[in-house]
Amino acid sequence: MVTIKGPALFIAQFIGDEAPYNNLPSLAAWAASLGFKGLQLPTNDLRFIDLQKAAESKTYAEEIKGMVQEAGLEITELSTHLQGQLVAVHPAYNDLFDAFAPAAYQGNPAARQQWAVEQLRYAAKASQNMGLSASVTFSGALAWPYVYPWPQRPPGLIERAFEELGKRWTPILDYYDECGIDLCYELHAGEDLHDGTSFDMFLNKVHHHPRANLLYDPSHFVLQCLDYLEFIDIYHSRIKMMHVKDAEFNPTGRQGVYGGYQNWIDRAGRFRSLGDGQINFKSVFSKLAQYNFSGWAVLEWECALKHPEDGAREGAAFIQNHIIHVTDRPFDNFAAADIDASLHRKLLGI
Repeated sequence: MVTIKGPALFIAQFIGDEAPYNNLPSLAAWAASLGFKGLQLPTNDLRFIDLQKAAESKTYAEEIKGMVQEAGLEITELSTHLQGQLVAVHPAYNDLFDAFAPAAYQGNPAARQQWAVEQLRYAAKASQNMGLSASVTFSGALAWPYVYPWPQRPPGLIERAFEELGKRWTPILDYYDECGIDLCYELHAGEDLHDGTSFDMFLNKVHHHPRANLLYDPSHFVLQCLDYLEFIDIYHSRIKMMHVKDAEFNPTGRQGVYGGYQNWIDRAGRFRSLGDGQINFKSVFSKLAQYNFSGWAVLEWECALKHPEDGAREGAAFIQNHIIHVTDRPFDNFAAADIDASLHRKLLGI
């Protein structure tokens, strides 16, 4: 067995315009002061990383690593959530998702998609240059507007959507394989890949590609009323990354999974700071240790109530206290006896 690494922090929700959140060295130093040991980097902010440059220059990639190492931390993975979203966008969301791309590509879905694919390729090469093993992204969505079958969906619509999704992602996955990087999809509402069943459909379309893997985040499963512990039993061989994020689901006589169009604070399902929600993290960490998960436990702070600085400070300690330092010997070794073949035969009566 191996001990999970951490705690680490996904910094996307902390980046801002004021110190220490406006540049990589100062944000890394702040995170280290809270007890974090790693940072997961989003790749859409040039103040923190020039993704193209990190892909084309190993020297620059090493410089980015050095900034984080100066604070005593490691870079855990690179994130392309926003770029991955743009690999597959249903026209209903074109205007909203344009904001995820540079101005030069807005209003041009085909050019925007091409830019996103190029960004994914840069992330693979940059990850290789940094000596990383995995990267996280979103799948994007072509079928999400049809998630609830009313009016009745035309036969074959969902199958056609997943065929197209597989067609778009297969060459990207092939490139990640060339670079030796696992591409981990975060299963998330709003994405075509949002639960185990949709991930299985995708795997079939990409021919069970060895680089098509998962970032495990139980908070999204609580909000779907999905068994987040059994999910680990089923998909542990594909789980290469982890977000540690809490959530709660408190349905009422008025509201359930869909939330009645309410804002986060008024929804039955809400993301919460670690320890404030309903997730059984003792069991989560136990199962991941059981299956030899060797990645990082990365805090993703999202909470409708608590201040992010408090969430980060408390989250670092919470993760540290839940990481299981795995044993190097069976607990009943004290009762072990020297065994040889003759004793085996005697004990079995053979």
